[in-house]
Amino acid sequence: MSTVEDPQLSGDAAALDVRDLEVSFHRRGRRLPVLKGITLKIERGQAYGLVGESGCGKTTLAMAAMRYLASNGTLDNGRVLVDGQDVSELSEEALRKWRGGKVSMVYQDPTQALSPAMRIGDQLAEVYHYHEGMDKKASLEKAREALRRVAIPDPDATLRRYPFELSGGQQQRVVIAMALAVNPQLLILDEPTTGLDATVEAEILDLIEELRGRINAAILLITHNLGLVVRLCERVGVLYAGRLVEEGPAKQVFTDPRHPYTMGLLRCVPRFGMNKTDAALQTIPGTLPALGEPLEGCVYSARCPMARPVCMRREPDFFAWPGDGPDKGRQEAEKLPPDPAAFSPHHAEPVGEAERHVRCYFCAETPHMPHMTPVLATSLEERGAHEADVLGIDHVVRTFKDGRKQLTAVADVSLNLRKGETFGLVGESGSGKTTLAKCVTGLIPPDSGTITFEGGVLKSTAGKRSREALRAIQMVFQNPDSTLNPAWSTRAILTRAVKKLGGAKAGSVRAKVDKLSADVRVEPRFLFQKPTELSGGQKQRIAIARAFAGDPTLVVCDEPASALDVSVQASILNLLVELQTNEQTSYVFISHDLAVVRYISDRIGVMYLAELIEVGAAADVFSPPHHPYTEALFSSIPRLDFEEQKDRIPLRGTMPSLSNPPSGCRFHTRCHRFLGDICVNEVPPDQDVGDGHTYRCHIPPDELRRLQTAKDQGPAAEAEPATAG
Repeated sequence: MSTVEDPQLSGDAAALDVRDLEVSFHRRGRRLPVLKGITLKIERGQAYGLVGESGCGKTTLAMAAMRYLASNGTLDNGRVLVDGQDVSELSEEALRKWRGGKVSMVYQDPTQALSPAMRIGDQLAEVYHYHEGMDKKASLEKAREALRRVAIPDPDATLRRYPFELSGGQQQRVVIAMALAVNPQLLILDEPTTGLDATVEAEILDLIEELRGRINAAILLITHNLGLVVRLCERVGVLYAGRLVEEGPAKQVFTDPRHPYTMGLLRCVPRFGMNKTDAALQTIPGTLPALGEPLEGCVYSARCPMARPVCMRREPDFFAWPGDGPDKGRQEAEKLPPDPAAFSPHHAEPVGEAERHVRCYFCAETPHMPHMTPVLATSLEERGAHEADVLGIDHVVRTFKDGRKQLTAVADVSLNLRKGETFGLVGESGSGKTTLAKCVTGLIPPDSGTITFEGGVLKSTAGKRSREALRAIQMVFQNPDSTLNPAWSTRAILTRAVKKLGGAKAGSVRAKVDKLSADVRVEPRFLFQKPTELSGGQKQRIAIARAFAGDPTLVVCDEPASALDVSVQASILNLLVELQTNEQTSYVFISHDLAVVRYISDRIGVMYLAELIEVGAAADVFSPPHHPYTEALFSSIPRLDFEEQKDRIPLRGTMPSLSNPPSGCRFHTRCHRFLGDICVNEVPPDQDVGDGHTYRCHIPPDELRRLQTAKDQGPAAEAEPATAG
């Protein structure tokens, strides 16, 4: 294992030092540049956020740092130094020890990181056995403790399970436990909380911060969740088409963005409390340039609302902001000759010592970048909410066998969905949301209870339902990899859906496929590629397009935007709203992103441990009084506001096992407003707040409102005790 000979690389070397990195992939005899002149540094104990759309090169940068580039990937220029060591000079044996011991990575898709043939306990124990030399018994005990640290319910049972027996969120927690196992000095997180609910996400971030404080670990956080960067990172880099376009302290970049792309990303995010009837989300027009596409000037010029001829002729330098002066970019642009042929070859200047840099000639004007005209969604009443229910769920129960134990995944749930309405369903992984959704779509039958659709009772499974019912009820799943045929092109996948669901004739099939792909912003060039050649966001867009192939009446969306970057998420949410307004489509919308649920939903239901514990209008559910569990969810939401970060209400312990739920109120073992014996021994009543808003708790509405709106309310541990009514 060699060490780079550099006077700056000593005991004070940066955890990660990337210098003028250029990476390309070779495909069909062509060299396709992916990263272009990337320079960044992460000091020990520092957290650095890397944001940008899918396909910008974020994961490629992480793979280069881990020396995990695919066989057709090459490092053309630059160096990657980890703790002073040049990654390219490590031997294979040194790399095996180095990965997981000194550097760990959490991948975006946990199904690709876990072996389907090994039990969870064996996979986790292997980390301790290899890196710390523990025997099998000690390794399994450490594995059990690691699962407790990431809030896995029933760790003993989880150790015996295979990955496919866990939910997506639980799989991701296992992967995070593996990455944190041996206290790495550099932790690379590639979309680490995509499948996690807000409470577990907050707990994971607490764990990561604890690791930083305990061993001075550095963090590279790759994410499309800008709120996570606000929560965790001191610095942020904005990547677009392989170029860093803005870089600096996170608070400065997010509160005063100076590159039009950064401003566009921030405008795409639904701020908490915003609803679809207020305004449409801002989107970024166009798409990323294709790999290998020649770019003469600024990489963002084709999509930028501020672009001028000079932006398309020569790439701007990485200007120091505000050290170079607000007008340097404009002044330099004005000096350039009007004839593109008169330009000499230009390379952007490397990052200097300034704290913040922006790659834009007109960065002084970015705060005045024009907005798109907002388009309002119609109200619930205008969408025909007074009509009969589209969906009725009446006392549905669903159980599973886990060895000798019986798990009740859905416990006596009843709800209704009106025509043109969106019903948001939230709760932690394992609360029963997806199981309920699968009962609705007929993928699994309920044990008891009835499900009605447009006035008729649905058959228990999809195989028994009519072709019309199958067409009318569709589902978008959380993980597109498990639902898209890897051997087919995306055009073939959509063509089959249009023929099967839409009943389109041969002459109109192609036009329908083209319209579907355009609606979800999939460029025609991607229709000839297979799912394995697409990014996570692109695959999810294909899955959404397929669900709408037959013009459905009801779409069950299970985390439909979790794999999407904020710009595509905004366009997808706008699309769902537009379809709902025009076609009166109804949605059951399941998501861990509470800001997204708040934006798109008319009503919201909160599930905990298989029970529906709160239902009401979206604005009412997230305003006091609400169930103490809902209150904890609300407090865990990562926000873009640096000044108004709320105190998080930590939930005590892990979610109990579904095979042995607590007596009385199921939430009492974790509740910060625990009353005592009444919560332990008595099932709580449904409290009626009015206007269809109910919650299941012993604390009456007036008392709960007083507690939750107290001006001096501090962290949960200091909350004033409540009394039962």
